[in-house]
Amino acid sequence: MDNVEILGLIAAGFVTVANIPQTIKIVKTRSTKSISAITYAMLFVGMVLWVIYGIYKDDLPIIMANSIAAALCGTILTVKCLAKFRGNETS
Repeated sequence: MDNVEILGLIAAGFVTVANIPQTIKIVKTRSTKSISAITYAMLFVGMVLWVIYGIYKDDLPIIMANSIAAALCGTILTVKCLAKFRGNETS
């Protein structure tokens, strides 16, 4: 592992960890009123595409960061969509 890959892993760690507090807050409170489903859907698709790109490039930092971030983003998007579907989005 060279310095550039280590730098990528560190950057990936920061970007991924930044999503955790928001995900925890939304899962705990079930409050999704202030977030945009369209934004999270686009983020989710973008992250999945980055994972595919990382697989083709055999780039571990891209694969790891975007896989975890996509899972967190997917969780938020799922809670948002379920709340909208059930009609019980809380503020």
